[in-house]
Amino acid sequence: MPQRVVTEVKSWFRRERIVRNLEIFQDFIVISLCLGLFGVMLIRLGDMFLLFLRPLDLREVTSDILFILILVELFRLLLDYIQEQQISVGAAVEITIVSALREVILRGVLEIPRDQILAISVFLMVLAGILAALPWISRFFEHVKLTSEEIKQ
Repeated sequence: MPQRVVTEVKSWFRRERIVRNLEIFQDFIVISLCLGLFGVMLIRLGDMFLLFLRPLDLREVTSDILFILILVELFRLLLDYIQEQQISVGAAVEITIVSALREVILRGVLEIPRDQILAISVFLMVLAGILAALPWISRFFEHVKLTSEEIKQ
């Protein structure tokens, strides 16, 4: 009997089983995030349609539309993660670009201090550079992955 208990305890501490259990828990967290995001999108969409009953505030409607689009992109990013078990860097960069531009649009370019406009511009240029370099970077890492697999064989 004690030997059986020891064997069961050892089976719980096998690396493969621990990793598999943690991945299941991680998938549960990501699915919970997806459901939460979906709920927030529905609430914000309802709020946006209620805005149309009042006199139209273009800045508020634009803010809600851009916010919903950001949430949709985050939802798509999480779905991609569930399917492929990896984050799409391109989608994450696109979400960041839209988020930064949303803030600029909401505050208005004329109301933002010049230093902040310069910082946002540099930030957007770096993000655009990352987006442009993604195909080259992915080919490089694929080559490195193939090389490391050849070395293992």
